Amino acid sequence: MASELKVNTLTGVSTAGSIAVTGEGNSTTTNLQQGLAKSWVLASSSASPADSLNVSGGTDNGTGDYSYAVSTNLGNTNFSAVPTGAEDNTRIVWNKLRATSSYRISFADNNGTAQDADNAVTVHGDLA
Repeated sequence: MASELKVNTLTGVSTAGSIAVTGEGNSTTTNLQQGLAKSWVLASSSASPADSLNVSGGTDNGTGDYSYAVSTNLGNTNFSAVPTGAEDNTRIVWNKLRATSSYRISFADNNGTAQDADNAVTVHGDLA
C-alpha cells in the first residue's frame, strides 16, 4: 500500500542535522544531508549563471578561467567540486582555488591551451 507524507521540515531525533535513510536492499543507511548537492551552477562561457542553487554570481577571470561565489558558505575547504564543460575537445584543468565562499575552475583544449566553455559545476560537502 502506497502512502504520502507531507512536511515542511525534517529534523533528526538524536542529532538535529543528521537523518539516516535506509538504502537499496534495506541493508545499509546513508546520511541524507551528506548526499545532497550543496551548490550547483549551469553557466555560459562568460560565467553568467543560467540557473543555480546556492550561487550568488560568477566571474570570468580570463580565457577558460571561472570563479563562482556561493550564497551560503561551505563549512570548510574539504568539498568536492565537479565541473563539466560543453565544448568539443574541452578538458577540465580543475579548480585552482577552493574557499568556503567560492570555487574556481579552468578549462583547456586537448593541447593544454586555455579555452572558454559553457560549464556546469556541482559541489558536495558541508555547509557552514
